[in-house]
Amino acid sequence: MKITEIETLTRGKLAVVLVRTDDGLEGIGQTAPYEAATTVSVLHSMVAPMFVGRDPWDAEALVDACLRTHYKFPSSFLHRALAGVETALWDIMGKAAGRPVCQLIGGHARTSVPMYASSMSRAITPEDEAERLGRLIAEQGFRAVKIRVGEAMGRDGDAAPGRTERIITHLRDALGPDVDLSADANGGYSVPRAIRVGRMLEEHGYFHFEEPCPFTDLEATAQVTAALDIAVSGGEQDFSLPQFGRMIAMRAVDIVQPDIGYIGGISRARKVAVLAEAAGIPCTPHCANDSLLRVFTLHLAAAMPACAHPQEWSIETTPWTRDVYGPMPEVRDGEVPVPTEPGWGVELLPSFARTADRALTRA
Repeated sequence: MKITEIETLTRGKLAVVLVRTDDGLEGIGQTAPYEAATTVSVLHSMVAPMFVGRDPWDAEALVDACLRTHYKFPSSFLHRALAGVETALWDIMGKAAGRPVCQLIGGHARTSVPMYASSMSRAITPEDEAERLGRLIAEQGFRAVKIRVGEAMGRDGDAAPGRTERIITHLRDALGPDVDLSADANGGYSVPRAIRVGRMLEEHGYFHFEEPCPFTDLEATAQVTAALDIAVSGGEQDFSLPQFGRMIAMRAVDIVQPDIGYIGGISRARKVAVLAEAAGIPCTPHCANDSLLRVFTLHLAAAMPACAHPQEWSIETTPWTRDVYGPMPEVRDGEVPVPTEPGWGVELLPSFARTADRALTRA
């Protein structure tokens, strides 16, 4: 089996990747969202030429060879582009084997994956946030939720004056003691401010505190982790495996959160999950929208023993992810069934293909 062509379909913030083989198989992948046009340019100029004419079963070796060849350009865009091709190759391998991807990367470690309802909004008031999360708990059975505090990369700022203090307290009062609450600062705090907010989260029984300090300052995050009892999580922005190795070895975080789209595909994210398992810490992959990355992350969480905690499930409506693929996973009683269909188990919708901008690399 050989790869004959790699096609991208770009619409707004999203780029889907189709990889085709000489025996008629087609795999569906996706790059990390945002800045899709730049990512697609990198994909066709630097990534696709290294994959066409090659055997898709060599996916991990081809990813490694691509990164070593482009060692002078260890960029986020290179890894985002790699993720698009690599995830399509796993779909091909799953279809060829008649097995879901989760079985190819480790097997069914669990029969269903628990999810937490993840808010992406800082514009919402504490009262409105509590109302919509409470409704989702009642309707879909979520047993865990996550809110946003501070301001992303905000240097101790807040989305509104006093919002952090008010939402931490109000959410616990409104949702009660039986819901696991977590908070995400998106790198918004200095070490002292992060510790103060972390103490407040501890006081109100929160489960974990995500990315308290800028991800570029691993030592700052490590200081916060050492000072707090609440679990600190991070890693979503990182794409270097040695950086994840350092993060885990120095116990900079208590929960590690690779993003399949950012790190360069599911095989590299799986390596982080294995590192986490060996170190005895949980892995909760980052997944901030309902694009195809939600499907990829579901397969990873189904297979990896380290992914035992509830996984991230965005509750936001994003127009740019509408009408891309189907069937879309659904939460029932706070969990999503483990995929059983070959490959990713989804198909691209014809309406998306008709409206997307196309680019093609052939062998």
